[in-house]
Amino acid sequence: MANILVVDDELGIRDLLSEILNDEGHNVELAENASAARAARQRERPDLVLLDIWMPDTDGVTLLKEWSAAGLLNMPVIMMSGHATIDTAVEATRIGAAAFLEKPITLQKLLKEVEKGLMRDEGRRAVASPLQQPVSAVPASSPVAAAVPPILAVLHPAAPDPGPQARQTFDLDRPLREVRDAFEKAYFEFHLAMESGSMTRVAEKTGLERTHLYRKLKQLGVDLSKGKKPAL
Repeated sequence: MANILVVDDELGIRDLLSEILNDEGHNVELAENASAARAARQRERPDLVLLDIWMPDTDGVTLLKEWSAAGLLNMPVIMMSGHATIDTAVEATRIGAAAFLEKPITLQKLLKEVEKGLMRDEGRRAVASPLQQPVSAVPASSPVAAAVPPILAVLHPAAPDPGPQARQTFDLDRPLREVRDAFEKAYFEFHLAMESGSMTRVAEKTGLERTHLYRKLKQLGVDLSKGKKPAL
């Protein structure tokens, strides 16, 4: 879904955030300090950065100022810290940080702020795209291109894939266990598709603990890659 750079000097935090964000379908790059973060930022612009404030070489606020002064702050940056004061959080926001997360970071808060940051970035790019990009997959010389202005392609996009049907029929002239397994498989495949393959959200929707959910899906033969959105 998105390319996210996680900058934190604690290995445990990097691994935890990487696992959660990968589970949500994102591509995650890790940096243990500001120097590694600069290199990662230079290689390829991330869609969002999770930046720790207290780091050994250069603190996160200083790195944020550096990116802002160099005109490199063209992606949402979410600051993280377990020791920062309110003044530090206010300063980071003034410089251009999109949000501030206090450690220990809860799963719900992390996913909420990441989603908000990515939506804000997508909205910023969408404002410019109608003026900069032609209608895709239609040659400029085509009569269709002349009849359908680019702005209409934005206002009336193609209908999204409806995904698996919420209403399904089952062969009731079968043993109870087989019918039950078929229903459960369809049930989980439906929720995986609706949640874009996010095991975290499917666990919340179905009320199952994630380890139990993984075992259940494996037992039912559910394809876990089926509902995931391809990485952009």
